[in-house]
Amino acid sequence: MINYEKTKHQLKGEIKNITCRDGYCRITIEAPAICHVATPGQFVMVKASEEKSNDPLFRRPFSIHQVADGWLTIIFKIVGRGTKKLAKMKAAEMLDVIGPLGKGFHIANGQRHYLVGGGVGIAPLHFLAESIYRYNPESEIVALLGARTAKELDAFAHINSLNFMQVAISTDDGTAGHHGLVIDLLERSVTEKGLGPVYCCGPWPMMKAIAMYCSNKKMACQVSLETIMACGVGACLGCAVSGSEVIGDGYLHVCKDGPVFEAEKIWL
Repeated sequence: MINYEKTKHQLKGEIKNITCRDGYCRITIEAPAICHVATPGQFVMVKASEEKSNDPLFRRPFSIHQVADGWLTIIFKIVGRGTKKLAKMKAAEMLDVIGPLGKGFHIANGQRHYLVGGGVGIAPLHFLAESIYRYNPESEIVALLGARTAKELDAFAHINSLNFMQVAISTDDGTAGHHGLVIDLLERSVTEKGLGPVYCCGPWPMMKAIAMYCSNKKMACQVSLETIMACGVGACLGCAVSGSEVIGDGYLHVCKDGPVFEAEKIWL
């Protein structure tokens, strides 16, 4: 049996505030122990904290959107029983939280950084952008954000408040920004600004296209994978992904080897 106390921080986190709109929820949780050691790209396992309740049985993984003064924020899309239950929580109620888990982004050397997010994959980029800026305030940080519709981008509108970062958006239906794919924005930005490391999170087809483009351009690319998992610490083996020939094939586990990987080391 796993002793979570010896592996990661476990706590009951009080909800500071929660807002849900258009199928997305933003929850801020009091979690100073997690915030103290979290790095961008890591995640937490969360579920509604109810005594004597096993519904849902397992925690759900959520990328860390932001940490500030001991408060941790996650943003998620309401898609199943677990997230529906979380969406019904209220301020001052308690959540069951374990984290931070996994391996996050490595901030690469260089003056220019491209942050590429699609849909709910935009969530971890806020924490990453703030970390890059703290690491080097002179960095040129370019965020390229894509979604199906303008409404889906509303949950992440506050990212525009990061005045040290340039933001461009695309939507599949053309209701906001560029009418097309987020990779179009990356191609245009690289042409106008030059090469730079890429940090990517979103749907797998999007990440595959971004990774292939970066490979052709000889640009470093890190991808953050989103998979279903039950434990978050490598015990259930439910989040295995295929490693590439770069690491001798085999399998890697998103929860402990990732969720962030160098794109060349996995098969997307």
